[in-house]
Amino acid sequence: MASTLTKGEYEHRPSAAGPEKTFMGQPRGLVNLFMTEMWERYSFYGMRALLVLYLVAPASQGGLAMNAAMATAIYSLYNAMVYLLALPGGWFADRAWGARKTVAIGGTVIMIGHFLLAVPARVSFFVGLVCIAVGSGLLKANISTMVGHLYEDKDDPRRDGGFTIFYMGINLGAFIAPLTIGTIGQSVSWHLGFAMAGVGMALGLAFFALGSRHMSERSDVVPTPLSRAERTAVVRKSLTWLAVAAVAYGCVGLSGHFTLSWAMLPLTVLCIVLPSWYLLRMKRDKSLGTADRARMSAYVWFFAAAALFWGIYDQTGSTLNLFAQDSTSRTFFGIGFPASWFQACNPLYIMALAPVFAWGWVALSRRAKEPGTPAKFAVGLVLIGLSFAVMMVAQGIAVDGAKVSPMWLAMVYLIQTVGELTLSPVGLSLTTKLAPEKYSSQMMGVWFLAVTVGDSVVALLQQFGVSTDAPSWFASQGALALLGGIAIFVYRNKVKVLMGGVR
Repeated sequence: MASTLTKGEYEHRPSAAGPEKTFMGQPRGLVNLFMTEMWERYSFYGMRALLVLYLVAPASQGGLAMNAAMATAIYSLYNAMVYLLALPGGWFADRAWGARKTVAIGGTVIMIGHFLLAVPARVSFFVGLVCIAVGSGLLKANISTMVGHLYEDKDDPRRDGGFTIFYMGINLGAFIAPLTIGTIGQSVSWHLGFAMAGVGMALGLAFFALGSRHMSERSDVVPTPLSRAERTAVVRKSLTWLAVAAVAYGCVGLSGHFTLSWAMLPLTVLCIVLPSWYLLRMKRDKSLGTADRARMSAYVWFFAAAALFWGIYDQTGSTLNLFAQDSTSRTFFGIGFPASWFQACNPLYIMALAPVFAWGWVALSRRAKEPGTPAKFAVGLVLIGLSFAVMMVAQGIAVDGAKVSPMWLAMVYLIQTVGELTLSPVGLSLTTKLAPEKYSSQMMGVWFLAVTVGDSVVALLQQFGVSTDAPSWFASQGALALLGGIAIFVYRNKVKVLMGGVR
């Protein structure tokens, strides 16, 4: 591991001699970052495919025998925390460790977390989940930054292609994981499946270490290092808040009232309040100009739409995974397969359809027929709403022990993927366009906080006892998404005015 550098040290370092090492025209380091991300995503999605199924499995089958509501709440809160912790993950890289060191530490923490899940003990399981969430926050916020560092010139024509290759690694890992980890976890041993996820992350770390010499020196830089006084203040505040939490939970524990819900409920509320406060604080910043404040007002619309979208979409690993387990016939041409295999549908659809959408938007733009961003968001919400309308029908068929065809879930995932392709990449691009200069680096983290809010609302509903088995579960969320999509479409012209010319 190279030592962390300060910004000043980097600026005075002589450039490396010799031509740049490339692979198929791309910087050599892209191969290692691709493999690191692919194996990290393999571990993440492999574990996620098993998580809810393991939580609800009876003790006789090695599971934790939880009810569906608690399992869904844990899954949703875990997802929310992963994205919430990406903000401090970026902060650590910018102020303390640099991107490369932060990614290495994050990957190591993730690996430890997966191996803790492989230990057949309830305490180690939940400690492992915390480790994976913390490590993912550290890694997720910075590995994409390291890809960008490989290209010295922001106008490098290879840059977009490099990121396309990199993101293919995400979907490749996500596709393979349920087919392997899911199969072993459900058919052989849950804990062996979790251990496979740990091995996946270990392989990712190995590729990362082997490619160290091919990474950009900028990835070692701490852009704005903490001063001694700032470091002391951060440590003091962190210890204070940890002490407050320890005292609060200690009092609950000593009173004999501590339950898992006691631990989860404050975190769930925090995951809703903190991102909302953060966004509104930026919107009300009086130092912003009139145009920037109007654009931030427009961004609130898109943030709310994204939160609603991701709250539904991320149930692929929870409520839909349970539906696959309990109410879906899992045979294809007479061959049986485990419920976790359905989790491979989305990355497969993404790899097949993403190039088509990229070509389609360009083709429509050339003909001046490309829909605006509000219209694309409206379509995304309508499609995610329709996917739950389909689920409502499937749920109505699966009564009295009846099992529906696997094509129902395959259709649901296809509709959701098309919705994702109209909203997610568009939202990423829009975030960079609407971001005020003052918050240009923070806005991408704010976009991911929409996932935190959406998943946390689902977790909160489950903690309050809303049943996923009731017909109203899919119907109400689907209707809300449809109404949200219609509202954005109806008010799209007003939103465009607030956007100030940004498409």
